[in-house]
Amino acid sequence: MGQKLKLTTSDNHSLGAYRADPAGQPKGGIVVIQEIFGVNHHIRAMCDRFAAIGYTAIAPQVFDRFARDFECGYTPDEIAHARGLLGNLNFDNMMKDIAAAMDNVKSAGPSGIVGYCMGGTAAFLAACRVPGFKASVAYYGGMIGKFADEKPKCPLQMHFGEKDEGIPMATVEEIKKKQPQAETYTYPGAPHGFSCDERASYRKEASDLAWKRTTDFFAKHMK
Repeated sequence: MGQKLKLTTSDNHSLGAYRADPAGQPKGGIVVIQEIFGVNHHIRAMCDRFAAIGYTAIAPQVFDRFARDFECGYTPDEIAHARGLLGNLNFDNMMKDIAAAMDNVKSAGPSGIVGYCMGGTAAFLAACRVPGFKASVAYYGGMIGKFADEKPKCPLQMHFGEKDEGIPMATVEEIKKKQPQAETYTYPGAPHGFSCDERASYRKEASDLAWKRTTDFFAKHMK
């Protein structure tokens, strides 16, 4: 369903991306931000899934600035390797990558963004720092608490697992206090990564409910 392409940012950085287009007239464009595992099979599948319900979806390779074309799976060794790249993260640069991705799909209609894990933090920050998004959805963004004083420019929805070993419920409560306007959901018994059906932490019931809330949220705000 999708295709690989190249994007160019405002600072002339070239990065790869995966884009999936719907069969008919798109309802809008959705920027999909990866976990630390790159634009891998799971993230491409999420783009395809959004395209199947009528959105043009694009996943920019936000690790291309320091690990071009990086992608991996979810074995312990792969997870450890991906975590080793986190020291290179620069969210200011990532916002430029996200803006380039949004620009690529703007002809599809209103723009939204969704991110998972590291991408959840990026989706939150994009709502605050990248003008033009109509809606932002953040899944278990581990660093949202650090940036929770920032003010989103568009409607925001967040999803957290109650058993997330990296995001204590006390942090989620603090985020909720600082972002009272946001739709914030917690999922009993759900660990980090509960929405990814390729991870051991996948929880189908929580994932299905979060997907419905996500798609309803985009439908409501991306008109």
